[in-house]
Amino acid sequence: MRPIGSLVALLAVGIFTASWCKGGAAAANSQETVTAHPEKPETKTSNSWDPKAAAAYLDRRQLWWMEWPRAQRDHETFCVSCHTAVPYALSRSALRTALAEQAASPNERRLLDSVTKRVRLWKEVDPFYKDADRGPYKSAESRGTESVLNALILSSRDAKSGQLSNDAHAAFENMWAEQQISGKQKGAWLWLRFRNEPWEADDSDYFGATLAAVAVGIAPGNYRAMPEVQTRLRLLRDYLNSEFAVQITINRVLLLWAAAKLPGLLEPDQQKAIIGELLQKQQADGGWSLSSLSGNWKRADGTSQETTSDGYATGLITFVLQQAGISAENAELKRGLAWLTANQDKTEGSWEAYSLNKSKQNHISPDTALFMNDAATSYAVLSLTASNRR
Repeated sequence: MRPIGSLVALLAVGIFTASWCKGGAAAANSQETVTAHPEKPETKTSNSWDPKAAAAYLDRRQLWWMEWPRAQRDHETFCVSCHTAVPYALSRSALRTALAEQAASPNERRLLDSVTKRVRLWKEVDPFYKDADRGPYKSAESRGTESVLNALILSSRDAKSGQLSNDAHAAFENMWAEQQISGKQKGAWLWLRFRNEPWEADDSDYFGATLAAVAVGIAPGNYRAMPEVQTRLRLLRDYLNSEFAVQITINRVLLLWAAAKLPGLLEPDQQKAIIGELLQKQQADGGWSLSSLSGNWKRADGTSQETTSDGYATGLITFVLQQAGISAENAELKRGLAWLTANQDKTEGSWEAYSLNKSKQNHISPDTALFMNDAATSYAVLSLTASNRR
């Protein structure tokens, strides 16, 4: 595969013309010339969102998750969820500068302590879910899923210090040991399947593999270049490329993020295709709707999918576009960021999003109905703080 580097002409689809440059292990500065649709006037963004309120919401929700009886696991640990815990681990530290914080918040430390304990006791702790309780393959799926999430969380933490810790090394060893080395999922991980898009469905193995690639790509100390990981990393690259064509759009968003962190993962024309697909799905108000990125997925409760722009899709996409090197002057990106600044609930501090699987009225409780808001708020924070740094 060619490296992601080299100047690439972005999008011959009439949306915009652009160029970027990423050189091997180091990204260069990028510039873009943008021509927006006449019906989509350029929107100026502002720093009108409230970081303090966002942090308060995220802290409150993470605390609730850690105390929720259904999240409790053995050895006084708790389940690491794709909707609340993982996005919190990735995003909460991004608010430190805005809040003048010098160290991790108490809830961050508690989350990291739980993850670290499970990594150290990997051979002793029970899987998140067991076959006896939740049906065939759930033990193996739990191991595969958790191994990736643990590596991602600890790699993200260590990326800020510039040194990969022993615990993160151990998490990666656990992760590679769970990677499939044969069969249809060769190169991926067995992933929890509960018929819940976008994180626990039959196609979520791909989602998990993209997170594994992100974890490797952001790991400090040039971890991805270590000889002992090359064979496993090659399997991962081959899987992500071989399954690229059949993925729903939301999975491709995560692939674009992985490609931004792992040079050579995608060909330039694949990146162009993903970016073009995303910009074509941007809505008139500047945001994106998760339901438009998820194929023909139907809710289990029979209710209609929400089609309005939401914080999860908009936060994730604008964050990933920035990671991929899209210029801060790009009109579509600016409109997406403007949507985020305009749509924070200033009272709650959160951004709203909608479940692909059931309506809010059919959730277990009002607290579980907020799971999508948890993820939305985390990715909105990641996007807006990244924008502020540019």
